[in-house]
Amino acid sequence: MNMQKRVFTGLLLLMSVAAMAQSEPLQNIAGRKILSLNGRWNYITDPYENGYYDYRHKPYDASASGAGGFYDNKKARGNDLVEYNFDNSPTLRVPADWNSQSEKLTFYEGTIWYRQQFTLAPAAGKKYFLYFGAVNYEAHVYLNGKKLGMHKGGFTPFQFDVTDKLTNGLNTVVVKADNTRHQDEIPTINTDWWNYGGITRDVYVAEVECTHILDYKIQLDKSDAKSIIGFVSVAGNGKGQAVSVLIPEAGIKTQVTTNDSGYAAIKLTPKQLSLWSPQNPKLYQVQLVLNGDTLTDKIGFRTIEVKGQDILLNGRSVFLSGICLHDENPLIPGRLRSQGDMRMMLQWARELNCNYVRLAHYPHNEEMLRLADEMGLMVWAEVPVYWTISWQNPETYANAEKQLSDMIARDKNRASVVVWSVGNETPVSEPRNVFMGKLVARVRQLDNTRLVSAALEVHREGEKAYVNDPLGEKLDLASFNEYAGWYWGGVPSNITKYAYEVKYNKPVLITEFGGDALGGYHADENTRWSEEYQAALYRNQFVLLGKMPGLRGMTPWILCDFRSPRRQEPYYQDFFNRKGLISETGKKKLAFDVLKTYYQTMQQQYNTGNKK
Repeated sequence: MNMQKRVFTGLLLLMSVAAMAQSEPLQNIAGRKILSLNGRWNYITDPYENGYYDYRHKPYDASASGAGGFYDNKKARGNDLVEYNFDNSPTLRVPADWNSQSEKLTFYEGTIWYRQQFTLAPAAGKKYFLYFGAVNYEAHVYLNGKKLGMHKGGFTPFQFDVTDKLTNGLNTVVVKADNTRHQDEIPTINTDWWNYGGITRDVYVAEVECTHILDYKIQLDKSDAKSIIGFVSVAGNGKGQAVSVLIPEAGIKTQVTTNDSGYAAIKLTPKQLSLWSPQNPKLYQVQLVLNGDTLTDKIGFRTIEVKGQDILLNGRSVFLSGICLHDENPLIPGRLRSQGDMRMMLQWARELNCNYVRLAHYPHNEEMLRLADEMGLMVWAEVPVYWTISWQNPETYANAEKQLSDMIARDKNRASVVVWSVGNETPVSEPRNVFMGKLVARVRQLDNTRLVSAALEVHREGEKAYVNDPLGEKLDLASFNEYAGWYWGGVPSNITKYAYEVKYNKPVLITEFGGDALGGYHADENTRWSEEYQAALYRNQFVLLGKMPGLRGMTPWILCDFRSPRRQEPYYQDFFNRKGLISETGKKKLAFDVLKTYYQTMQQQYNTGNKK
């Protein structure tokens, strides 16, 4: 084996070991005993990755001693040469992206090193985990100068067992966060949203018992709405553990015992149950008790299924009146930072008469799903398998499946989630069909209580638009994006002559349509970028879509204008995608009321049983 190959093999092994150092994230992290590390973190911008590679571009991690690197965090002694200093470095807020916190970092893609210090007195007989809600995109994590591991994926949680690595007193966490885009990653190089880098979600140190509840699922049985089923998983000495399951308001108090793997199935028969829906977003307090340690969650119970061309929520046909959302605040640049930001977005959706939102194009903050539970909004949850992925790369597929599995693991107890989406606008080819088909199969393996779908594309021949993607055979919904009146079809008044032909006898869900409008710019209905053009596009879309049998919902693109490096026209766009119904100043455009009125009409039809 030549030296280059030997080094490469060694690096792969090192990365594998680092990734394996992660432990399965705790379910319901906010319900645990936690120390928050949120706040101001010192940071060093490192475009040449001097803190990770030596001058021969060899990772310090790969050296026998592990010496060097910013993660080592040593103070200079005597005449030592130390070319970084966290103490004298500026700070960034965590959780938050870096792009919106410094003008110098607006377009920055690369590595930034973060450092936080905290004081802790670890208790004997306890386990400790360092938990990250999300870091975009590749994170290398160090504690007290020692590497814990590496994680890829910008939108899902990960954690490390630090029980034996904490010191009694001052502890130092260093994170190398790198948001560089790569062809073989998920998402890939080409996207249409801002690549916000950094530690974008909460960071905690969680304290649990050595034997503790790791995971659980408690949901209504899809085949028997009178039963609640699921499981509980216990880590540590999990064998033969008695776990009490209590839902006091539903008259449930029972006990299950874990098997040799620390797993116990749950089946409950409630005395009474009020089903969750947008009209009745009922949540029950669920308690799991292990050796006196209580973990509490709020969970709603409902069924979602398809029958022919109907979507049935709790056995009743429903029209999904929706809108797409990005995890971005239109008023303050950057990712949504707080529950207040998230509630504002969902409240706008509610004002629009929505009962449903599509959280595009990646897993959003866990708090967003919990708020959707509380506010009665159904959710389409998606992974960033977007546009043109490296379909034949096994590592790319493994990454996509891991992000999908992590999303489902985190949000499987949220009643609001009714659809798991495996991707958006992926072009048809045999390798892609295999890749996406495997993701669909993985969803069905992990969760049979929800629908699985994807945002497909259409192809056009003359005045006909066809939905015949072979992936559609595997999905529960005939769901697709179409942009008549903007990217094709001419002016809004022209699009009503088109017709759609959908191959599948399934509920039809339009996952995107729309057009750009600069808030405050007014002209006639045929002038692009005007609010009048966007409003006319929506009115004519309703005529076009109204001819389609099986139409059972839509999520137009998009609730709010959002930032995108692809959108460079200096006056109308200025690095914004302007398809929002709300501008970056929070002003509602004319199309907002057009869609609001349409949804009011559709809900009246379904509530009175007069659906078309």
